[in-house]
Amino acid sequence: MNGKWFLMMAGLIIIWSVSWPIYKLALVFTPPLLFAGMRCLFGGVLLGAVIWKTRARIQWRKNWKIYVVTGTLNIALFYGLQTEGLKLVPSGLFSVIVYFQPILVGLLAWLWLGESMTLTKVLGLLLGFLGVISVSAEGFSGHVSILGIIFGLLSALSWALGTVYTKKNAHSVDSLWMVAFQCLIGGCILMIAGLSSEKWTSIVWNDTFLWGLSFGTILGIAISWILYVILVKTGDASVVATFTFLVPM
Repeated sequence: MNGKWFLMMAGLIIIWSVSWPIYKLALVFTPPLLFAGMRCLFGGVLLGAVIWKTRARIQWRKNWKIYVVTGTLNIALFYGLQTEGLKLVPSGLFSVIVYFQPILVGLLAWLWLGESMTLTKVLGLLLGFLGVISVSAEGFSGHVSILGIIFGLLSALSWALGTVYTKKNAHSVDSLWMVAFQCLIGGCILMIAGLSSEKWTSIVWNDTFLWGLSFGTILGIAISWILYVILVKTGDASVVATFTFLVPM
């Protein structure tokens, strides 16, 4: 973890942190699943166009399973379950549930990847989780749905599984094409889900929506996931996950 690693991590945390209020503004003018699907799909298309000259690295026959699994776990299930769960559970409580992910990553990385699980790491994970609870405590009021809690837990689990799976396979596939295909595949799944349950005509194509969509496409999806995959590839998955505790703060 050198200076470049920390700069990349800082960039990722800033992008993900700024994303929440920008998306909240844009969601006033768009159905949530369609908005998530468009961000991911357009982000994948944009990245694919930028790196098209390196298409020989795709190796679809060899790597298609990796693309499909990461697209399903990191994009379709993570964003889809998150979007539906937020409708059923107060935002503060839901953020605590979703940010149970670093603890799950720590356990899965220990069991699946053989990463160390020291007392210091355990204490760091627990303190980070307690910090998220304290930051989000005022958002616990409101109706609490059991189904919403389940969606939150499944969202955290899909993100954790996707992170560990990415770490396990990152060295056998081109990182940029993995991000592009996970966004394309996950975005298509979210678009299908959105078109089957939401109305395309409900989108208001104003400046706020277009700004949110542009930010999400370029920074919120394409660039942030490139940073995340590279960080997971070059460091302990559990350490990278722990840094995401800074996002709610």
